[in-house]
Amino acid sequence: MSLRASPSTLAALAASLLSATTAHAADSPAWQTLPPIPNPLGVAAPFAAVSNGTLIVAGGANFPDAPPWLGGQKVWHSTIWSLASPTATWQPAGNLPAPLAYGVSLSINGIFLAIGGSDSSRHHASVLAFSWRDGKLVRSDVNPGPLPIPLALAAGAVDPDQNAFVACGSESPGEQSASNRVFSARFHGESPHWRELPPLPAAPRILPIAAADHKAFYLFGGAALETKNGKISRRYLRDAWRYSPSSGWQQLAVLPFPSAAAPSPAPVQHGIIHILGGDDGSLAGFSPPDKHPGFPGRLLQYHIATNTWSVSGTMPSPRVTAPCTPFASGFAIPSGESRPGVRSPKVDLFSPAPPP
Repeated sequence: MSLRASPSTLAALAASLLSATTAHAADSPAWQTLPPIPNPLGVAAPFAAVSNGTLIVAGGANFPDAPPWLGGQKVWHSTIWSLASPTATWQPAGNLPAPLAYGVSLSINGIFLAIGGSDSSRHHASVLAFSWRDGKLVRSDVNPGPLPIPLALAAGAVDPDQNAFVACGSESPGEQSASNRVFSARFHGESPHWRELPPLPAAPRILPIAAADHKAFYLFGGAALETKNGKISRRYLRDAWRYSPSSGWQQLAVLPFPSAAAPSPAPVQHGIIHILGGDDGSLAGFSPPDKHPGFPGRLLQYHIATNTWSVSGTMPSPRVTAPCTPFASGFAIPSGESRPGVRSPKVDLFSPAPPP
């Protein structure tokens, strides 16, 4: 017996498939490649934020002479670059007061805050405030002052009510201990200054991912530092937390997979927080290091209203220890690590898909 579809049936089937494909594409996030930063090796953990429409990338660290497994030494940088639009060319914009990386970057009221971070010898509590005016980067007088403690490998975010948050991280180099302390500064009304909030009621951690929505601060994953067989190692985390002044800390649904060092602050749009990849620890200690396949690039969505998670695809070029900042029509992710010890100069623009 022969089965043969009529031309009208085939046409209807083709239209149905095309409609499904188009709908799937419309529901998928959009990725755009922006001009790479001018450092051809790229840098890990630079500061990045937007001031008055211009993307600023500052500092960062890399291995310019040789990878770490061949004895290369990490070098911290102070160079600042600016990008006026997604189609513009990167321009030099000066230097940080000293080489710095692994801090928290925030944009608030046209001000670029570079908070904490580290250099080759210590962690810092300093807060640098800049704004982009008349084609150049200038220091801003609006500054909450230094953090109460030095912090690197922390995470932070700004809510729509102009409250800045900084959480966790470590106070000194070497990944010997982590923090669960949390600080906040109000950028409306009186002059901003840091105040300490209740600590995260969970394991102290480095490299968490932060986000903020209306009157709420969110913290996801990261890595706890634990001693095993006399050595300190990372334990990759899946827990998720929300802080609000009215209810304090609340634990949320756990992430489907562990995630540390994903681009942060995480994008928030249409009631969804987007976790863009991150290190899940599955390849920790991979050998040989020069054959490491790279970090997983799973895109996770946290749905605020329902306290649920979904997986929404993969990143085209996964990177960790990269900042994330609203820019143009999406969220810019400049540079970062493509695999341990290896940086990338790539800059991606992520545009979340609207909810169905």
